[in-house]
Amino acid sequence: MAPSLSKYVTKKTVFGAASVSVILWLLTRRKNQSKSKARRPPHMDIQYMIGDKSQSKTKAQVDAVFFKQIRHILSIAIKGVLTPEAGFLLLVAGSLVARSLCDIWMIQNHTSTENAIVTMDKSRFRKHLLEFLIAMPVISLVNNVLKWGIGEIKLRLRTRITHYLYDEYLKGFTYYKMSNLDTRIANADQLLTTDVDRFCDSFADLYSNICKPLLDIFIYVYQLTTNVGGATPGLMMVYLVFAGMFLTYLRRPAGRMTVQEQKLEGEFRYINSRLIANSEEVAFYMGNNREKLTLLAAFQKLTDHMRHFLEFRVLMGTVDNLVAKYLATIVGFYAVSMPFMDASHLVLAHASKDDRFKQYYASGRMLVKLAEAIGRLVLAGREMTRLAGFTARVTEIITVLKDINQGHYKRTMVDSKGSTNPAIENGKENGVAVSNGITTPLIPNSGKIIFQDNIIRFNKVPLVTPNGDLLVKELSFEVCSLFIPFRLKILIFLLKFYYNFSYSFRFLQVTYPHTREEMLRRGKTDADLTQHLERVQLSYLLQRDNGWDTIADWIDVLSGGEKQRIAVILYHAPQFAILDECTSAVSVDVEGSMYDYCREAQITLFTVSHRRSLWKHHEYYLQMDGRGSFEFKKIEPDTEEFGS
Repeated sequence: MAPSLSKYVTKKTVFGAASVSVILWLLTRRKNQSKSKARRPPHMDIQYMIGDKSQSKTKAQVDAVFFKQIRHILSIAIKGVLTPEAGFLLLVAGSLVARSLCDIWMIQNHTSTENAIVTMDKSRFRKHLLEFLIAMPVISLVNNVLKWGIGEIKLRLRTRITHYLYDEYLKGFTYYKMSNLDTRIANADQLLTTDVDRFCDSFADLYSNICKPLLDIFIYVYQLTTNVGGATPGLMMVYLVFAGMFLTYLRRPAGRMTVQEQKLEGEFRYINSRLIANSEEVAFYMGNNREKLTLLAAFQKLTDHMRHFLEFRVLMGTVDNLVAKYLATIVGFYAVSMPFMDASHLVLAHASKDDRFKQYYASGRMLVKLAEAIGRLVLAGREMTRLAGFTARVTEIITVLKDINQGHYKRTMVDSKGSTNPAIENGKENGVAVSNGITTPLIPNSGKIIFQDNIIRFNKVPLVTPNGDLLVKELSFEVCSLFIPFRLKILIFLLKFYYNFSYSFRFLQVTYPHTREEMLRRGKTDADLTQHLERVQLSYLLQRDNGWDTIADWIDVLSGGEKQRIAVILYHAPQFAILDECTSAVSVDVEGSMYDYCREAQITLFTVSHRRSLWKHHEYYLQMDGRGSFEFKKIEPDTEEFGS
């Protein structure tokens, strides 16, 4: 006779087998992880520095700092109680009140309708159905007015915050300073667009998700206290407090994870845009595989973090369901049973069975609504933690913009050994410049800029790279120009290639940043522009369909030489012009005609170039040796020319 397996299936054998199985599974998992690390994809070894340039880590959690930050942001978005934004907040609050009242009315109407069905009262049944039919349009209108109000709050908050940020971002040269002088924010575009949008969405949704449950709790607590006493709602409120504290404590990492996710999203988007902007150079060097590895490395960082964040949210979602739904249901059943099982209750103890059932049915529905409101309020803590992450991101760019506009910079320097060193800390202005191992203290914005016509003078001005390398300790020189009144601009910079975006030919290529209306207001006409175009031998560009109003992708349409010749069309007629390698893509004869054109326009030129052919077009030269010394002298017949 075969032995019975049931003899061997005991608690000890089952426990032992389970333990061995778990140990084997853990050992196998560890071995597989070791193999996967050994076979890690090649793009995981790619190292780059794009996103997180600062050494500080942004903290984001629901605490006093969070409430201070969100109060500051809302003071920017909501200017007062008489603003449209405040009006829509009140509209949403009123819609929430109306919706709660509609819910209570529907509970009473449905209870009466079902009671009429059970008691076979046809007249009451038809009456309650007719009441519900009449109330349906009102209830539908209330729900949709609520949705409209929430949508308008999102749009108006985003509009206010975006206008404020762009006012600060495009004030003077702040946008340039943020990219080149301050290292706290690498991807301003991510903060100005996606993060602001998500902050507004999260705040508007949270406003609704908190106000509605709070209002429901107040109404249902009052109704239940009136009908069955205060013990039932009191027990539910105690549970709300402790459950909320417990879940808020567990959700603390969510804010930090949200901040990190947004940073990695911005980094991944920046690498894609960088490839688009430098596609020609990458193509010449056949760097597609290298760029692919870099993109995959950034994407892997993003997906790894998102997967880790997803696992955390799943775990927290499980805990949320247990605490905010299932345990809340058990507590709710116990709470609602208390007055009905109390023999000393003044009303329910002496009521008939039908009355007790009707009262339990109505109270039970209210208690279900109360439990749902408590659950939504507890779960709103999850959204509040996520909002803390977006709030920290928006606060970060507001703080940096304010600091830069006040002349405060924070920059991570790179020393001669290649290690990073924060040269400006704790919001102080003082930095250091380094030359041959000697440090020189610097105070940004401590110099004076005096606007005086007909002259450019540098008086003991230090020249320092953004990384803090001191080129010249004290630069002093003076250049005068022929004074011509009524100049549109005193000084203009002409770079190697002009700013070529897809605007009209007139607006971008010649009159930028003036529109046609501004050009006409200043006394210029299209005939004047055409004359300028003929002088640089580019009149054939007007043969396109719309002439000056032609819109094209000028980066691809124009050649390098055409771009540089257009750049020298000095519609603004400045007294001084600084030319930075702006003739590198043209021949020597065209270069000479361009400089003759500027001389005829009586413009004093500063040229940065390596071309020896340009010496004859200038009267002075400024040479720096890279070790802190310089020469500023008049060009004489015996002056030794340098360059290529």
